[in-house]
Amino acid sequence: MKSGNGNRFKEENESAVIITRQEHGISRKLMNQNALRILYRLKDNGFVGYLVGGCVRDLLLGREPKDFDVVTNATPGEVKRIFRNCRLVGRRFRLAHIHFQNEIIEVATFRSQATDEPEPEPKAADEAEQRQRHPRMLKDDDGMILRDNVYGTPAEDALRRDFTVNALSYSIADFSIMDYTGGLADLNAGIIRTIGDPTVRFQEDPVRMLRAVRFAAQLGFTIEEETRAALVAAADTIVRSAPPRLYDEMLKLLFSGEGAKCCDLLRQTGLFQALLPAFSAWLGAESEGFPHTRFGEMLSYVDSRVQQGDKISQPLLLALLFGEYIDDKADRLRRQGAPWQQSVNAAVAEFMGETCPVIMIANRVGSAFRDIISQQIRLKKIPGRRPESFTERPDFNDIIEYCRITRGDKKDVAKQLDWWLAQARQPVPIPVPEGLAGETEAPQRKRRKRRRRRSQNGKSSADAA
Repeated sequence: MKSGNGNRFKEENESAVIITRQEHGISRKLMNQNALRILYRLKDNGFVGYLVGGCVRDLLLGREPKDFDVVTNATPGEVKRIFRNCRLVGRRFRLAHIHFQNEIIEVATFRSQATDEPEPEPKAADEAEQRQRHPRMLKDDDGMILRDNVYGTPAEDALRRDFTVNALSYSIADFSIMDYTGGLADLNAGIIRTIGDPTVRFQEDPVRMLRAVRFAAQLGFTIEEETRAALVAAADTIVRSAPPRLYDEMLKLLFSGEGAKCCDLLRQTGLFQALLPAFSAWLGAESEGFPHTRFGEMLSYVDSRVQQGDKISQPLLLALLFGEYIDDKADRLRRQGAPWQQSVNAAVAEFMGETCPVIMIANRVGSAFRDIISQQIRLKKIPGRRPESFTERPDFNDIIEYCRITRGDKKDVAKQLDWWLAQARQPVPIPVPEGLAGETEAPQRKRRKRRRRRSQNGKSSADAA
């Protein structure tokens, strides 16, 4: 441990609830070995190093952690000097990424709550780095943190985290777990509770509201009463967050394996309506006397696939969840005379225009999402022109999967899918079964007549002869 901080860390450790190795029973065999190597290297160089956050929470719950995050009293510059395989990233939060062959471990410096106090003078070792960086703390007029690089101690770092169950830390020095916020009690009670005033915490970072919903759904926990009330009151402010970040958080929700529960909580708290107002209004309306139910059915389908360990592409996810909404828009345009392709393109463009100002969907994902829906008509054209080129499309499997999930229960559609899947396995076109060709076959292109060339005197070449 670096001199100057030792007594302060000791005093803070005495104020924390300490769970010893014998009490918590977590084995290092369950931990990421690269993360452990980082902790040991930091310790050998005189620094403090902890595992923190979701990995400690999940280990205590008997779940397999997805990520292992490390915190230390070493500054990013000091971490970079210790690890050759380190890259410094981030502006709002300055982080060190330690690169291994198949993964990246994130290392952060202990941080304190953002204040308006003057920054301390940087150490000489970090002076060059500090000169090239922006101010370490910056808030907007509404109190949302835009940048925060104020270094602190383990206790200060724990108190600035979002929820009590995510503030538990594991020390490599004595293999104990430290609890500064009452997180262990909330973990045992199954409660999601903000650290500090929930109104202020959601004001500082509105995305914390989405995280509260995801953790509650994933862990089967309940959101603490005061935290939930503040969340409902602040739901409309979620749109102040950066659109690309909201897209990433929504993907985490939908790919959590509990997407149906997440969306139910989003609707209960008003977050769903704030994020997707037009789609939310459409879901609440009836079509020909029946409610729109496919969205809920597709959420359950995606959850089952994720829980089985299957991968679903982002474009297919969007098509499954919003395909019925797009079809409804496209049908309206076709009734006004628009052709199939044009109606689908316009419907997807309208959806993207509604969504992207709040939840930024990448153009490549949006284009692939559009193609999955627009190419459904191609499946009906058997064999059509050059069927082998269609089966070689990179999104062929997603097109087939979307059709199978949404319309595969129809006998004629099932036959079409069987033919296309067989075609995809063949190096050359296969015969078309009786009953599939005919009216569903693509019309043959008419050959244009060759115009007779005329000479300079106005007569055709045949007349001139």
